[in-house]
Amino acid sequence: MSHPFTEPPPPSALRAKAIETLLVEKGIIAPGAVDELVDLFEHHLGPRNGAKVVARAWSDPDYKARLLENGTEAILELGFSGFQGEYMVVLENTPTVHHVVVCTLCSCYPWPVLGLPPSWYKSAAYRSRVVSEPRAVLSEFGLVIPDDVEVRVYDSNNEIRYLVLPQRPAGTDGWDETALAELVTRDSMIGTGVCKFPPVTRR
Repeated sequence: MSHPFTEPPPPSALRAKAIETLLVEKGIIAPGAVDELVDLFEHHLGPRNGAKVVARAWSDPDYKARLLENGTEAILELGFSGFQGEYMVVLENTPTVHHVVVCTLCSCYPWPVLGLPPSWYKSAAYRSRVVSEPRAVLSEFGLVIPDDVEVRVYDSNNEIRYLVLPQRPAGTDGWDETALAELVTRDSMIGTGVCKFPPVTRR
């Protein structure tokens, strides 16, 4: 899915690309190796960890209570911790409240559970606008929040990282954690998206 908040690459990114090109030309790394590594951390390893946390919370009311009370310790129960995840707060989406996360100063982001931050999360446009006009920004992501649902924006910083606990999709009663985790998207754990809709044919 394309996102509306794109900007020209900063000088540091251009320098990194030049170094990568040089390493490829010298045969030190394979073409596309860096892109594959970034994709792995941005879309697979990190978000899969977060999806496991969400699936456990959906399946285990006691774990969910611990997660909402002390996100850091509850996430550690599943083995996820480390740099950029030292102090985690989990925000539960409900039928009446929708949470969305931003870092207005830079790009503070919970790496242990979400991997590397996507480029749009770091963009000046997202960081400034989602605070002042969250509904408009979310609509640009394709997420329309009903008027009777409150939108709350949380600003991450160098001390606190936030993880959104999205609403469990209807029609998933009896699903195990592995199946539930497949429905959880990275954007649903930031608040700019929702979980995948369960296939009609699934049993």
